[in-house]
Amino acid sequence: MLQRIQSIYLLFASLVIFALFLFPLAHNVYINGVPSTIKVTGIFQDVNGQQAHIQTFVALIAATAAVGILPLVLVFLYKNRKQQMMLCYVYIFVIIGFSFWMAQTVKAATDGFVMNTNNFGIGALLSSISIVLVLLAAKAIQKDEKLVRSADRLR
Repeated sequence: MLQRIQSIYLLFASLVIFALFLFPLAHNVYINGVPSTIKVTGIFQDVNGQQAHIQTFVALIAATAAVGILPLVLVFLYKNRKQQMMLCYVYIFVIIGFSFWMAQTVKAATDGFVMNTNNFGIGALLSSISIVLVLLAAKAIQKDEKLVRSADRLR
């Protein structure tokens, strides 16, 4: 059934990953002496008071879309709870790898700029929120599996 709490958790995990397209990973980062904002879509710099798209991260855009779609796919595996739970844990490792890749992209784009806590954007925290939501979904799937096993024992 789709109307379970884990479906809501997985939907929110997907929405959080897609929110990376809206929120910056880093802002007020100086690249070549110009204040810049780094998003998943690329690097934006202030040019004459307006944001100009300087560089595009095509592979990161595609990976963000793929990582955002995966929890939606997991929602529809509700008939096989064991597989769904196992894929939730695999997805957590995918998010960790994706977060590492985003961090390395920001590091490479800044060319040695020392990042402070006030330079990190909301996008830097979104993958962590997604991991927590997927963990909550996995625990709810495990609870459902336990309930079904106990009901099978009673028959």
